[in-house]
Amino acid sequence: MAGLVNTVVLITGGSGGLGRVLARAFARQGSRVVITARSEARLTAAGEEIGRAGGQVLALPCDVTERKQVDGLEAAIGARWGAVQILINNAGVARAASFLETTDANWDEILRTNLTGAFYCCKVFLPGMIEAKWGRIINIGSTTSKVGYSHVSAYVSSKHGLLGLTRALALETARFGVTVNAICPGYLDDELTRANAQRMAGKTGKSVEQILDAFASTAPQRRLIDPEEVAGLALLLASEKLGGMTGQAVSVDGGATMA
Repeated sequence: MAGLVNTVVLITGGSGGLGRVLARAFARQGSRVVITARSEARLTAAGEEIGRAGGQVLALPCDVTERKQVDGLEAAIGARWGAVQILINNAGVARAASFLETTDANWDEILRTNLTGAFYCCKVFLPGMIEAKWGRIINIGSTTSKVGYSHVSAYVSSKHGLLGLTRALALETARFGVTVNAICPGYLDDELTRANAQRMAGKTGKSVEQILDAFASTAPQRRLIDPEEVAGLALLLASEKLGGMTGQAVSVDGGATMA
């Protein structure tokens, strides 16, 4: 993808799942990729995998719910590679529970990770983009950014909030060479979706395959989404090719949401 060689890309939640796929995709384009997550062991493994494939990668542990750690992350990246030019807010957690069973602690954890973490990262890394008069922020939302789902009220609230942040920030940065967009995937064909299916199977008595089929059936295409499809869109949004797109929430969900 034109224009991505040697760009500094930060991907939160980069140790596994979609985050690792995003990191590999940008590394293949010649970007200098920083991955961060809380699990240092998984982060190291992801960094070694990308490095063996020839990618330029830094694996730096950080809890994005802690502002001081995000500040420290900026300092570490700046000392090595300079300012972050492309920020992908991918870190997220989900806990399934009915609203009345959702504890205060679960609500706080999900909102702090999925929404406040993105807020902190934008606060810390946006000024460098404005100074350079160029930058890309890509927030990884979900179909739950656009529609409600039962038994995930905290997650839905966090992802709706992330979409609101995307749109408000896009308005404030539109004249500074920065674009802010969201990608809203449906159920991904990855380890996290399968782990959720495993947990639901244990609670419902259904098989994992039955649960996965139920996930797939929520979309007209009746399939799960390959994380590479999301990564392909992220590359396009980060490039010069879509410099005129900002404040948008693009669904990659097999037709599950059409708005």
